[in-house]
Amino acid sequence: MSADLSWMLEDIVHNVPRARHAVLLSADGLPRGATEGLAEKDVRTISAAMAGMQSLSRATAHFAGPEEERQWNQTIIEFSHGWSFLIGAGQGSYLAAAAAPDVDMQQISFRMHRLVARLGNNLTSPPRVRAEEAGGPRGHAPRQQGSGDPGFALGALDRVMSEVQGARHAVLLGSDGLPRGATSGMSRDLADTISAAMTGIHAYSRVTSQFAGVEEDAQWRQTVIEFQHGWIFLMAAGPDALLAAAAEHDCDIEQFTTRLHEVVPGLTAAAAPGKGPGHA
Repeated sequence: MSADLSWMLEDIVHNVPRARHAVLLSADGLPRGATEGLAEKDVRTISAAMAGMQSLSRATAHFAGPEEERQWNQTIIEFSHGWSFLIGAGQGSYLAAAAAPDVDMQQISFRMHRLVARLGNNLTSPPRVRAEEAGGPRGHAPRQQGSGDPGFALGALDRVMSEVQGARHAVLLGSDGLPRGATSGMSRDLADTISAAMTGIHAYSRVTSQFAGVEEDAQWRQTVIEFQHGWIFLMAAGPDALLAAAAEHDCDIEQFTTRLHEVVPGLTAAAAPGKGPGHA
């Protein structure tokens, strides 16, 4: 990547208060440019992690909904000390940015997309990528996966899905990557597939912690994946569990995530290994 393009990345840091870093990377995880202040080793680490993140993000498109147009828009990672953002930036390229917790989300999103448009002269391709182009599963309709396993279903998650308009389904998974329970509309096969992908997304998310900022007691909070047709949320659900949930794009996201956080304490107690649904 030329020095001119590297210089263009400084636009985000210089013009967005509380923005910290920006990195341009290829789909195979090679850095193509970065803002000043990042060590070369850190740039390589961030590039590799973000490449893995975008690949897994797009591969989960069928979990967000069965629509034909399953285009990935962005992935956002929230930490206690900051944010990381990832969007498409052209043919086989992606733009990652990091910011402090109090950054203006709309402003950094605007600057990132404006930069992608400016980079378009050098990276000629639409900045957004259809999930199918990444080899993501096709033809899945998660809401019609069958009746599900009654012993595997978590009633608390079913109640959230029924109370929040546009909510689709959710799965609770352990740190071992195995599902502990899910909404009643999900089959075990789908729960297994999503749990495996979400375990990888969680691992890649944590690797980007130093990109978001340096803090001794930094904690990962959630990873949000936006598609054209819906949302996927991955959040902490205790010391050894994660909760992945999906909703339609026009769902009231604040209401959805609030209700999920409310039921998490009960879920982790009821579905602990050997104590809850889906475990002998």
